[in-house]
Amino acid sequence: MTVLLSTHISPTFARFCFTFLLAGAFVSFASAQDPGPLPAPRTPRTQAPPPPPPSQTYHTDAPPQRIHSVGDNPITNEPPAIPPDQIVKRFAEREAEFKLERDNYTYTQSFAIQTIDDQDSRPDGEYRMTSDIIFTPDGKRFEKVTFAPQNTLQRIMLSEQDLDDVRSVQPFVLTSTELPKYNVTYVGRQQVDELSCYVFDVAPKVIEKKQRYFQGRVWVDTKDLQIVMTDGKAVPDIISKNNENVFPRFRTYRENIEQGFWFPVYTRADDYLHFRSGDVHIRMTIRYSNYKRYGSTVKMSSPREVK
Repeated sequence: MTVLLSTHISPTFARFCFTFLLAGAFVSFASAQDPGPLPAPRTPRTQAPPPPPPSQTYHTDAPPQRIHSVGDNPITNEPPAIPPDQIVKRFAEREAEFKLERDNYTYTQSFAIQTIDDQDSRPDGEYRMTSDIIFTPDGKRFEKVTFAPQNTLQRIMLSEQDLDDVRSVQPFVLTSTELPKYNVTYVGRQQVDELSCYVFDVAPKVIEKKQRYFQGRVWVDTKDLQIVMTDGKAVPDIISKNNENVFPRFRTYRENIEQGFWFPVYTRADDYLHFRSGDVHIRMTIRYSNYKRYGSTVKMSSPREVK
């Protein structure tokens, strides 16, 4: 998808359209109305903490644990039981196992992107899309769009990088294969609700052209040695003379959907995108629900002789 070049170019969030394209439908993000002048530059503000997401129902054998939050629990300098590099190696191996496991599940993915008018704190543009990640009878995985109302975004447009981020950066999985691309630094330990977690800072070693990366912080459960929460942003921002493609900070929560495996269930961003023409306040949510393991159906009939 080509991003229009104008003084109102927006960056971020295109994530969802790519899956929509794969479903065979094309969504146009060009607005039919003159969006008017952008608001005057505002003083940069800190990201608002995400509110607790609504409860969700999952069709699995293991009951999900409740979504966690950091709260006011401090990060301690308590050393881990084993060297940090061994923890990183082990949780990357667990993440690789989880990635294979998640590929055997169907689920529903719902997006919502809004621009916010700070004069009255109400949305002045929105894009939504809901899709089912399912399997064909021969076992091939694909995405089927089930809900996509009219797009009303005017102050931002979605880019190909936004779409890539929805698929790979927001539900960040740091497997053994991806690990060599990142510097992973041990920060300490922190209690996240009932979970005892190791905390690591993660940043790409080298940013290669046309590649998307995560930069931020991850919380790793000390028991299952798997990522249970991430907080950061997709990098790099893409800035040129006529184009500004910048990305928000987000937080992704996971839950123990299957014993020992933590699945992404909720992503939220509430941030200001800083453009030369002024700041744009955006909010984004991604919800993953109805996880179900894929299985085949076998029909049984009475036996008969075959010549």
